[in-house]
Amino acid sequence: MGKPIRRIDLRSFLRRSRSRRGRIGSRKNARKIPKGVIHVQAGFNNTIVTITDVQGQVISWSSAGTCRFKGPRKGTPFAAQTAAGSAIQIVADQGMQRAKVMIKGPGLGRDAALRAIRRSGILLSSIRDVTPMPHNGCRPPKKRHL
Repeated sequence: MGKPIRRIDLRSFLRRSRSRRGRIGSRKNARKIPKGVIHVQAGFNNTIVTITDVQGQVISWSSAGTCRFKGPRKGTPFAAQTAAGSAIQIVADQGMQRAKVMIKGPGLGRDAALRAIRRSGILLSSIRDVTPMPHNGCRPPKKRHL
């Protein structure tokens, strides 16, 4: 006769495997971040706001799409303002007081997102436009023959 098959209680197995993995809960509220960098990427179809610490690790982010705007409404200034407000609310609870702002892209949400950031109460040390500009650009397509 062979060995009997051991029965494993699923709850205790999951509890054990979870404790081996390391941290169980969320670490978002544990850190206090006094300074940070707010990246606003404003395209024609969406606006993405990412907030990082000084080292570049993402603390929170939001976009017009995650704020339940669909289709062409994602590219509007109001959607950008809502996205910036929801991203900043998380870091304001963690104690962020100062921030640099990096704005990228040609979209309509640039100014609206910046207005929402200013209204949040976080002191802005600098505002930079980091939109990539081509020095000479790509090679143009060949001329059309008619």
